[in-house]
Amino acid sequence: MSQGTDKTEYEHTEANETERPRRRERRARSRPQLLEPLRVLAQKVRGKIHWFRRRTRRVIREARARRFPESNRFLVQAVLFAWGAAPAGLSLLTERVLGRRKKQIHRSHHVTAWFEQTLHRHAPLVLGGCTLLAALILTLSFFTVATTVKYNGKTLATVASRRTAERVREDVETVTARTLAQSYSVDRSLLEYDAHWAARRDVADAEEYEEALMDELGLVTEAYCLYIDGEILGATPYEGALEELLKQLQDKASNEDTISCSFKEQVEVRREYVPTEQVMNLGNIAELLFSTKVAEQTYTVKKGDVWSKIAEKNGMTSKELLALNPGYNINKIRTGEVLTVAASVPYLTMTTVQQERYLEDQPYEISYTDDPDLYQGDYKITSRGEYGKVDVMAMVTYVNGVETERTILSSVTLKEPVTEYRLQGTKPRPTWYPTGSFRWPVNGGRITSYFGGRRSPGGIGSTNHKGIDIAAPYGTTIYASDGGTVVHSGWMSGYGYLVEIQHSNGYTTRYGHCSSLLVSVGAHVYKGQAIARVGSTGNSTGNHCHFEIRLNGVARNPLNYL
Repeated sequence: MSQGTDKTEYEHTEANETERPRRRERRARSRPQLLEPLRVLAQKVRGKIHWFRRRTRRVIREARARRFPESNRFLVQAVLFAWGAAPAGLSLLTERVLGRRKKQIHRSHHVTAWFEQTLHRHAPLVLGGCTLLAALILTLSFFTVATTVKYNGKTLATVASRRTAERVREDVETVTARTLAQSYSVDRSLLEYDAHWAARRDVADAEEYEEALMDELGLVTEAYCLYIDGEILGATPYEGALEELLKQLQDKASNEDTISCSFKEQVEVRREYVPTEQVMNLGNIAELLFSTKVAEQTYTVKKGDVWSKIAEKNGMTSKELLALNPGYNINKIRTGEVLTVAASVPYLTMTTVQQERYLEDQPYEISYTDDPDLYQGDYKITSRGEYGKVDVMAMVTYVNGVETERTILSSVTLKEPVTEYRLQGTKPRPTWYPTGSFRWPVNGGRITSYFGGRRSPGGIGSTNHKGIDIAAPYGTTIYASDGGTVVHSGWMSGYGYLVEIQHSNGYTTRYGHCSSLLVSVGAHVYKGQAIARVGSTGNSTGNHCHFEIRLNGVARNPLNYL
């Protein structure tokens, strides 16, 4: 079996060796005939290049051996001639350059000889001329003809010439007119020019004179101006002061955990001419930056928004939001309506992004078990829960110190929360059982005296008022503020006719100065049940209901509970 396999492989290899030349011949016959002339041309070019290189090397070699090769070709003869004539030409050029140099040296010798002869014959004259020339040069080095400019009798500066002063005046007029947005010209009758000799060190340049003239006129000043969103806020003459002020504001809002601190508005400092009255001290500029400007800020109502939530989201009460949007029905707002949420906005909005790490309480779950011995709505804790602890890393964004966004980067639980177990009541609650909240005892009444210290009306009653007085017409119904048991119904000294209800949770309520009583002691009353009518019995100056709330016998301000 193995020998048969070897034989087959040998035959296959021999067949391949026979087939290869045939394939090459077929590929050669299949090449385009157009490539043949190009191949012939390339061979001729390569032959010429090879011959030229060989011939050049031979000529150079013969020339170096000084065998002076000959040739009948003109080009070769020209090259050989140039090669032989080069040394002679170089020598001729060198001789001409050296000849010119000799002539210059010869002429300088003549001048030197003439100067020496003149100096020898007329030494005092030459010395005096040189001294005079040196003195003139020295004088012109330290002094020059200049022009002193005065304005309204006050010397402003000494400039190089009157032309310079006039050019500066024209520039000042142009700048002042452009800055004030009106035509302007300097009163030339107040300008005086005096040309004289002056020390060069006393001559001011054009910029110094321009600054002195502008200061004297007092209309415009070159200053550093602070622009916020293209609107100028203030200007100062001190370079770098505004940049330092802005940096201090950012540093104050930053700490070691601050990632970035930037202004929302486009803030720019420009050096330019401004009316002098716009220049202010840095304190005023800083005060402006912390203040607000009149500008309306709006909020578009979204689906699911309610009035109170919109107010809370924008840091105001519902009443304050209504004051900015008069005429709105707070119970009927439609999606897409635009509400005004601010009448003024700050000049600068500083956005600070900080990385914060803190421990956060993780809420625990509450498990309820029904208990038929407890009233519905009541519960009893059998095992208190415990909050868990979470190590949180967050990136927080503040806009002018108010948090607008918080992104949790990581959260690691350090302590798992413990579930709280409670019993919840299933026993039906009596109608008279207290709810724990209080309602107004009189409908439509008006408070005429508040809780706490007061001036006793007409000298009647206590100056330490233990409740509130609610004025209402005679006979108006008085309702139980919460469910409970009547513990007093009758006359009580200065209270007049009074009803006192005990609410079984430490609270009691009193209703005084009644005209008539509708319940008796021991009666169970429910929240909102009629218990008496308004009158003016006891120490009273008019029809009203004296209402008290007491916790464990201590009078409390009812307005904190109603």
